[in-house]
Amino acid sequence: MAKSSVLGYPRIGADREWKKALEAFWSGKLEESEFHSQLQAIRLNHLRKQQEKGIDFIAVNDFSYYDHILDTATMFGIIPKRFAYEGGAVPLSIYYGIARGTKDATASEMTKWFNTNYHYIVPELDGANPSVTENRPLIAYREAKEKLGIEGKPVIVGPLTFLKLSKGYHQSETDAWLERLVPLYVQILQELEHEGVQWVQIDEPILVTKLDAEDVQRLKSIYDTFAAKVPNLNIMLQTYFESVENYSDIVTLPVKGIGLDFVHGLTGNIASIKKLGFPSDKVLGAGVVDGRGIWKASLRDKLVLIEELSGFVTPDHLIVQSSCSLLHVPVTVQNEVKLIPDLKNALAFADEKLDELVLLAKACSDKASIEAELEKCDLAIQALKLSGERNRNDIQHAVAIISEEQPKRNLPFSERHIAQQNKWQLPIFPTTTIGSFPQSVEVRKARQSWRKGVWTNEQYASFIRDQIDIWIKLQEEIGLDVLVHGEFERTDMVEFFGEKLGGFAFTQYGWVQSYGSRCVKPPIIFGDVAFEEAMTVEETKYAQSKTKHPVKGMLTGPITIMNWSFVREDITREQIAYQLAYALRQEVEALENAGIGMIQVDEPAVREGLPLKEQDQAEYLAWAVKAFRMTTCTVQDTTQIHTHMCYCEFHDMIDSIEAMDADVISIETSRSHGELIHSFEVNTYKLGIGLGVYDIHSPRVPRVEEMTSMIERALRVLDPKLFWINPDCGLKTRGFEETVESLRNMVDATQIARAKHSLTVN
Repeated sequence: MAKSSVLGYPRIGADREWKKALEAFWSGKLEESEFHSQLQAIRLNHLRKQQEKGIDFIAVNDFSYYDHILDTATMFGIIPKRFAYEGGAVPLSIYYGIARGTKDATASEMTKWFNTNYHYIVPELDGANPSVTENRPLIAYREAKEKLGIEGKPVIVGPLTFLKLSKGYHQSETDAWLERLVPLYVQILQELEHEGVQWVQIDEPILVTKLDAEDVQRLKSIYDTFAAKVPNLNIMLQTYFESVENYSDIVTLPVKGIGLDFVHGLTGNIASIKKLGFPSDKVLGAGVVDGRGIWKASLRDKLVLIEELSGFVTPDHLIVQSSCSLLHVPVTVQNEVKLIPDLKNALAFADEKLDELVLLAKACSDKASIEAELEKCDLAIQALKLSGERNRNDIQHAVAIISEEQPKRNLPFSERHIAQQNKWQLPIFPTTTIGSFPQSVEVRKARQSWRKGVWTNEQYASFIRDQIDIWIKLQEEIGLDVLVHGEFERTDMVEFFGEKLGGFAFTQYGWVQSYGSRCVKPPIIFGDVAFEEAMTVEETKYAQSKTKHPVKGMLTGPITIMNWSFVREDITREQIAYQLAYALRQEVEALENAGIGMIQVDEPAVREGLPLKEQDQAEYLAWAVKAFRMTTCTVQDTTQIHTHMCYCEFHDMIDSIEAMDADVISIETSRSHGELIHSFEVNTYKLGIGLGVYDIHSPRVPRVEEMTSMIERALRVLDPKLFWINPDCGLKTRGFEETVESLRNMVDATQIARAKHSLTVN
C-alpha cells in the first residue's frame, strides 16, 4: 500500500508565532530559555498536526531558528573567522550574528534558494575547520519520538548541494572539501543508524541543475561511502524544483529511495522513467502535490499520474509526497473568512495539502472510498475556471494587441542620457535611496486604524502627508540628490499594487517566509489583471510639491509582482506578465502626466523566476525584458526610468538586464560586492548604474571608510559619469536613527569620492 510523506512543513505558524518569538528575542524582550521553550512548542505543534492528519513519513529537522543552510553550516562548525568562534555548540549570538551581522562583523551573504522567493545564508568555507558541533537531525528525531511518539524522518541537506551553494573555495578544491565534509555526514548518519532511525531524507536539489562528469563521479563516491558506512539506514535521496539531470546515473546510486518532483519537473522526470524505467529495489518518492503553489490539486488528474507511475513501481515501493517542502506556502486556508467562495474553495495551503496527500495515498488501494472528495474537488476547480474574473475579454483583447508590438524608447540611451542630464543638472555620483523609509510602530498603527475604520480616509491621508514632510526635509538635510516620498502608505511592494488592480485577491493570514523573520503575504493573481485607477500619483505628486529636488515615482515591475505572487495556472506566466505590464504602463503614464520626471520600476525578482534548466532561460528572459519595456516604453526622452534588482550572478544576465533599457539600474550587492565587481571586469555595462554601498538587511551602521572602499572598487570598472550611489535595498525594516546615520555616512563617502574624481570626470 502506498504511503504519504511531506518533505518539510512551514516554520512560521498560522499566526507567525515563530517570527514574533524571534523578533522578541532579538529585541531583548524574551530570555533565551523562554525563547527555546516557545520554539519547541511551535515545532511540536507542527509535528502533532501532521501526525493527527495521518501522514506516514513526517519530516523532522526541517524546523529552523533562521535558515536550514545556516543550520547545516553551524552543525559542521563552518563559522566565518570574523565571529571569533572557539569551537563546540554554536551559541545563538554567533548563529544570529552570521545571519544579521553584529556591531563589529558583517553578516554573511544571503541569496535565493534556487528559483524560489526563499533566501538562504551562504556558507563561507574560507579558513573553516569543520567538525560536528551537534547532531541536529538526531536531536530532532529524539524530540519527536519522546514527546509525540513519532517515528520521524530526519532531513539533512546533502553534501554535494551544500558545497555547491557555499563560497570561499576554489573549484579545484572541491574534492578536498568533500573529503573533509563527507566523514562528518557519515558521523551524523552513523549516530542516526545507531539510534534506530528507519529513514533519512537527504536533500540534493542541486541534481536538477546541470552537472559535469566530475560532479557525477563525486555524487557516486559520496553515496557509495554512505552505503558502506551506514548499510542499515534507508536513505531517501530527495530532489525537487525540476526534473533531475543525469537520471541514469542517479537511479543506480546505492540508496533505498529516490524522490522526484512530478509537478515542476513532471515532463522531464516522466520522460526519463518511461525511457529507462525505475529500479525495482528502490522506493519512488513521487512528488505529485505542489509544494510551492496554493491551488487545490486536481485529484483525478493526480490519480491518473499515480496510476501511470504504478506501471513502473509496486504499491509498497511508492510514497505519495509533496513536490518539495511546504515551506513555500501559507499554513492553512481555514482561517481565510474574507475570500470569495469560488476562490477559497479552489485553494490548498500546507494543511490542505496534507489532506490531499493522505487521500491520494488512500485512493491508490481504494479509489471508490474518496469519490465524494473527487467530485467536490472537480466542482471547486470548474467554478473558478468559469468565473467572470478569469474571462475579461476587454483585457485579453488589449493585451493581445500590445504583446504583438516590439516595445522600445524613442531614442537610444546615449541620446536620452544627454537630454536627461541637461534637464536635471545632477552632480557626479548622484545619491538616492531605493524607495522606502522606516515604517515605525506609529506608521503601522495608523494603517491599522485606517483599515479598521477608526480613522477616516482624510485622517490617514493627512498622517501620510506628515510622514512625507518629515522625510523630504530629512533627505534635503542629509544631502541626497534624488529624493523619494518614503512609501509610508504601502504595506508591501507587491501587495500595495495588487490591492489596487483588478484580478487580485488577498489573504488575511497567508504568510510565507522570505528570509529570517521576514514574512510576506503574497497576493493571489486569480483573474485577468486590470488597471482601475492611479495608484501612486497622489503621494508622489505631494512629495514633489515639497522640494525642488527631483522625486522619483516608485512602482513595482510586472515580473516582480508576478514572481512574488501566487499566480493562476490556467494561462502561461508570460501572459500574466503582459497583463501586468499593460496595467503598470497606464500608471507610468499617469505619473508622467502629473509632472513626475523620474520613475523607478523595481524588478528585484527577475532572477528569481529564471528557470533552472539552461534551455528554458533565454525564452523567459526574452519575455521578462519585453514586459519591462512594455511598462516603460511610452515615456518622454527626458523622463528617466530607474529600476532596482537584488543581487544576482550578473555575468549570465548582463545582456538581458541591459536590454531592459532602464536609464539607471541599482543593484543589491553589498554582501557580495567583490563577486559582482568581478562581473564588470569581464563585461561592459553602458547604462547608468548604482551598486549598493551598504547592507540594509543588517542593523549595523556602516563606516564611511567601508563605503568609500566599495565606491572606489566599483569606479575601477564602471564609467564614473554613469555611476550612482545608494543603499543596496529599501529601508522599510530599519530603525530611524540607524537609517539617518547610515545615509549621512553614505553622503560623506560620496563627497570624498567627488573630491577625488571631480577633475577627471569633468
